[in-house]
Order: sequence, then structure tokens, then C-alpha cells
Amino acid sequence: MAHIISYNGMTPKIDPTVFLAPTAVVIGNVEIGPDSSVWFGAVLRGDNPDHVIRIGARTSIQDNCVIHVSARGPTIVGDDVTVGHGAIFESCRIERGSLIGMNAVLLHESVIGAESIVAAQSLVPERMEVPPRTLVAGIPAKVRKELSDEMLRELARNARHYVQLKDSYMQEWIGIRG
Repeated sequence: MAHIISYNGMTPKIDPTVFLAPTAVVIGNVEIGPDSSVWFGAVLRGDNPDHVIRIGARTSIQDNCVIHVSARGPTIVGDDVTVGHGAIFESCRIERGSLIGMNAVLLHESVIGAESIVAAQSLVPERMEVPPRTLVAGIPAKVRKELSDEMLRELARNARHYVQLKDSYMQEWIGIRG
């Protein structure tokens, strides 16, 4: 059973259509939107009363991700975002339709523009603003190219795939509904 933990008088707000894997942990000042999923070993730790972790609709937070929030601002993940295994970030913003690659790290106050990709194992520095529809990669991350229309369609397919997968898990009664 997933661990949903109130902290400092704050209880996570989780839409009933959300899939939470049995080993997911959601703490405190966290909001998770419709048809999203939080996979095995992921931790969303919203222990700052002034700033929320907000996960949009149809967003997938995959295995072993760590999402935190600090005094520097909220952590906002938009609709239709796919966050790859092991990604780590806090007090940043990821706009709709983006993909964050496996083991990527996003530092404070960074902004990932809509429909962008952060490549696996990249480090997005503090306050970096990634333009919409671009690929960033490296340590530190740098803009590498604009995304093609086909790549944008693949991002949308990816988000839909994780909604279907979470529905399949929920039909099997694995994990819990939000």
C-alpha cells in the first residue's frame, strides 16, 4: 500500500483516478491531478507549508524519482509530462507535454518549456530556462536542437501510454487509487 502521509497539518490532495504504486510515498503539501501515476519507489516530499508540489493531469512520475520543494518556490509539473526513472528535482517548473529523462537532475528555479525533452542523466542548472520544444542534454545541460513535429507526436504518445499503463495496473488492483 502506498504511503500517503500528512505532515505539519498538510495532507496530500490526490485525485481518485491517480495510480499510486505500493511503494510510492507522498507527504504533506502535494497535489496530484487526474489520471496521473506515481510509480514504485517514487517520493514526493512536500514538507514546506508555503510551497506546493503540484503534479498535473495525465503525468507519470516513474520509479525511484525524488521530488521535493524548498523555500525557493513551488515544484510544478504540468499536464501530460513523463518523468523518467530516478529523476530528481525541487523548486522548479516543468511545463506541459515535456519529458524528463532517466536520472536527470533539475536544480532550483529552473524552468522546462512546454513540449521539451531533458535527456537522460542531464543536469539542468539553477535558474536555467529551457525554451519550448527543445532538447537539452549534458552536464550542465545545454540546448541541443529544436524538436521535430514527429518528436512532439512521440511525446504525446508517451504520455497517453502511461495513462493506459496506470489504468491496467488499477484494473489488476495493484497499488491504490488516489
